[in-house]
Amino acid sequence: MCFRLVENCEEQVIVNKMGGWVTFTGGGEGNKGYKSSLMVSSQAKMILWMTRGMTSLLIWICVVQLLTVGEVWGPKLLKTWPSCYTPPKTNIKSSFIESKVTLPPKRAYKNNGYLMVSCNGGLNQMRGAICDMVAVARYLNVTLIVPELDKSSFWADPSDFEDIFDVDHFIKSLRNEVRILKELPPRVKRRVELGNFHSLAPISWSDISYYHNQILPLIRRYKVVHLNRTDARLANNGLPLEIQKLRCRVNFSGLRFTSQIEELGKKVVNILRKHGPFLVLHLRYEMDMLAFSGCTQGCNIEEVEELTRMRYTYPWWKEKEIDSDLKRKEGLCPMTPEETALSLRSLKIDRNIQIYIAAGEIYGGKRRMASLAAAFPNLVRKEMLLDPLELGFFQNHSSQMAALDYYVSLESDIFIPTYDGNMARVVEGHRRYLGFKKTIRLDRKVLIDLIDRYREGSLNWDEFSNMVKEVHADRMGRPMRRVMISDKPKEEEYFYANPYECLDS
Repeated sequence: MCFRLVENCEEQVIVNKMGGWVTFTGGGEGNKGYKSSLMVSSQAKMILWMTRGMTSLLIWICVVQLLTVGEVWGPKLLKTWPSCYTPPKTNIKSSFIESKVTLPPKRAYKNNGYLMVSCNGGLNQMRGAICDMVAVARYLNVTLIVPELDKSSFWADPSDFEDIFDVDHFIKSLRNEVRILKELPPRVKRRVELGNFHSLAPISWSDISYYHNQILPLIRRYKVVHLNRTDARLANNGLPLEIQKLRCRVNFSGLRFTSQIEELGKKVVNILRKHGPFLVLHLRYEMDMLAFSGCTQGCNIEEVEELTRMRYTYPWWKEKEIDSDLKRKEGLCPMTPEETALSLRSLKIDRNIQIYIAAGEIYGGKRRMASLAAAFPNLVRKEMLLDPLELGFFQNHSSQMAALDYYVSLESDIFIPTYDGNMARVVEGHRRYLGFKKTIRLDRKVLIDLIDRYREGSLNWDEFSNMVKEVHADRMGRPMRRVMISDKPKEEEYFYANPYECLDS
């Protein structure tokens, strides 16, 4: 685009706005016209660049002024101005604090290879395995790939690690211990896709020397080792103190639930707190637990047959023929709702306290819950406290629902599990770590004997109640050393239920 600068009868000078080039037309006076044209061209260029400079300066001054004034007036104006801008929920102070959070320094070490892990079981069974495998990776100086969660167990939960735990926090909070990656580097990943790796299930209850002597040589040879079925693969006792403390750091600090789970957990706790103290009852009386254990106390004939069929459906449930009465007398069955009601009453639990049921669907439904509801009318479940839309995101994701129950269990005034499953034990240990919060561990073998004697009439109520309280006086979550049975690791106290090595730090 051009405009005319000089025009007379003999000469025209045309200057391009953008480039500053000059075109001469007509005859004129030769050199005089040429010099005049150059002078005009230089002036035009100077004017053009001065205009650009002044415009840029004015724009910059305006931006600075707007930013300064905007800190005071911006939010008010933007609230009434029709735009797609949404003010952030966090204020300037909290955002500033978050930006100042310092990460631990990365640990420098010679990487011996890569460790892939596939966990098995329910949420808390996998939680312990994750902690163990971080400790193993740290000890072997290898890079850990974010563990893969079980999707093929009874619950068939499709959740990945990042659906339950804050994966970025997991990686960053442990970076001074071990290098953790979300996936293998491309070059190494191609090796795995070609089958150039080694996979095995480690030996249960092994000490750390097993991993140094047996697993590390495999990692050095194949560069990538995949460990499957990682539950209970590290011993409870006899490990270096730094390994035990690392297991605690992973469990109590590194494994943080996602913001969605934590926010919903906080909402449940706030609802409960508005009505006073609350007790969490981990009532393990679901269909899968009864079928697996073979415990059928109080079930009718049809229910017994249904549970037996289910037990035979799963080939990895090795025990098939089970004497329910004998197992119950040995204290190896989950407490029934009726037995639980008697136990809570004998312990003088306030009848009007809120009891949050942390469990799946109770087998037998309202019929089996009737006696417990009669004794303690303020029974609540997450489904009663939350809108269906809020829980909809977690439906068909049993591990995410278990994570929500775990969060509420940690915050409760009293926690009572009716069976020594993985959640009961891990929550107990976490509550110990948080300051020995009251956790009543029911002695099922003694309780069953006392309950049967009370029902038979050989004990009156006061005798029964006093004996129950006496038995449980030292089972309230107080500080104590872990019970060790060197030749029977499956029978000794679980590390994560009582990590006493970590409780003084």
